[in-house]
Amino acid sequence: MYTIAALYHFTRFADPQALKGPLASVCCGNGVTGTLLLAPEGINGTIAGSRAGIDAVLAHIRALPGCADLEWKESASDTAPFGKMKVRIKREIVTMGQPDVDPAARTGHYVAPQDWNALIGRDDVAVIDTRNDYEVAIGTFDGAVDPQTRSFGEFPAWWEANREKFAGKKIAMFCTGGIRCEKSTNYLLGQGVEDVFHLKGGILKYLEEVPAERSTWQGDCFVFDGRVSVGHGLAVGPHQLCHACRRPILPEDQMHPAFEAGVSCHHCVDETSAEDKARFRERQKQIELARARGEDHLSGPMVPDKG
Repeated sequence: MYTIAALYHFTRFADPQALKGPLASVCCGNGVTGTLLLAPEGINGTIAGSRAGIDAVLAHIRALPGCADLEWKESASDTAPFGKMKVRIKREIVTMGQPDVDPAARTGHYVAPQDWNALIGRDDVAVIDTRNDYEVAIGTFDGAVDPQTRSFGEFPAWWEANREKFAGKKIAMFCTGGIRCEKSTNYLLGQGVEDVFHLKGGILKYLEEVPAERSTWQGDCFVFDGRVSVGHGLAVGPHQLCHACRRPILPEDQMHPAFEAGVSCHHCVDETSAEDKARFRERQKQIELARARGEDHLSGPMVPDKG
């Protein structure tokens, strides 16, 4: 059984590069896989491993500057959700492209999962899903506004184009684990919106704590690991991943004429060139040959990532 820990924390790192090597060594030395992002604004990522391995990595992270009160969400999987360990240096731990946004300074009002239904059921509250379009497509809250953004960096432009529609409304926002809402609520506060709320712990915490019979969530929640999607109680959902475009698809979508394993699905068949597809086919061929040899083509040895 693998323990999965999803985490983020906004704090100021003076030299993220200096933190990368020791963090990667602790992860790899304890058999932990996944991805962790380091930036001047903090840390973000999801990791998986044994109970002892995850505890060792979390202890290391909590000892980093400003991370003593780190919070994380845990779940479990019977299979390894990641093939290798990556520790990356980024400009932002979640990319919004707004240099004046500072979640460490202030955010919207946190709303506990058990109080969320009452808030979003009010007539004076508008509910906004801050996730990307392919995530919203497989599940969201009843009545939530879908900005139809392809990336989080598009959210500020969407808000500027639509802000008048929300005049006089309180704004309630949500995302997968809470990190995008830390930034989006800070952004709206900076835009003069007075009453901004967000779901504490994100959708994952809501699905974990709120029983299905009391839930206003419809569908499944996309997750950025081998599970692809989860439902109430964080049970693994039915979705698989198109390894060409990284979008979630259902098993029956593999019967679509546009589906070719590792090459295309009905979402992306018209988005890539013939040259792209030829390259994808060769990659898929190498994966299948490695699998036939009993090897993991994608993961490789457990060594600190150099990217």
